[in-house]
Amino acid sequence: MAETVLPIMSSDRLGELLRLVKAADTVELKLSVPDGDQRSAVQALGIDPLDAQIRQVVFFDTPDLALDKAGVVIRARRVQRRPGDAVVKLRPVDPDRLPPSLRRSPDFGVEVDAMPGGSFVASATMKAPADNAHVKDVLAGQRPIRKLFTKQQRDLFAAFGPDGIELDELRPLGPIPIMKLKFASPEIGRRMVAELWFYPDGNRILELSTKCLPAEALNVAAESRAFLGERGIDLGGVQLTKTRTALAYFAQQLTGAGATPSRRPRRPARAAPARQR
Repeated sequence: MAETVLPIMSSDRLGELLRLVKAADTVELKLSVPDGDQRSAVQALGIDPLDAQIRQVVFFDTPDLALDKAGVVIRARRVQRRPGDAVVKLRPVDPDRLPPSLRRSPDFGVEVDAMPGGSFVASATMKAPADNAHVKDVLAGQRPIRKLFTKQQRDLFAAFGPDGIELDELRPLGPIPIMKLKFASPEIGRRMVAELWFYPDGNRILELSTKCLPAEALNVAAESRAFLGERGIDLGGVQLTKTRTALAYFAQQLTGAGATPSRRPRRPARAAPARQR
């Protein structure tokens, strides 16, 4: 097996990564596996698709992806044999500039996602349970979108979302069927997750991931890289993001030609809420 050579991160980028990790609550290490290598990866990891849990994810945005351009992600998820959930996410975010009141909320967390090749981003998420039937009703147009989210989530969207856009004005982007499977890796002593996303155009994204505490991140990254590399899984492939791929596909279905440029610029970093409704 040929050795995978990964790009070396510059000292500035490494310093920024370490700063974000230090300020985060958790770190998630992610790897997307190219479509042509997914079958061999599943076999090499010894995981059984019949053990997977079925999920559905739907995003909410405008046809021109105004929320995405403002760094806001609105999502709901239906989960087989378990309650679903609803999420308001800010990405990218500077953890040091978030209001302390948000950081103290038990429903709010800051996470750094890191992928091979030196790509990383910090995000802030407010998550709450959601009834699977209620998500289904929203998709059918029988329930307002805002009813999926708690008051605290709606306040977060009001503070950081684009001006002049209400939750009930958003369009559903999805749903996307997902197979999620958790498996143990005794060699590194921790649990990993495999998620396979099925897009309507026939494309698929297989993502392997593991979460850890910030203090563990460097060791877990090295151990995970060795674990996957020893099983012939390519760590140097093009990294695709599940959310970005979903938003781009469904926005194109709404507009007929893809998302159009938004007049609302992305906010570079989050400080205290600029406004409240």
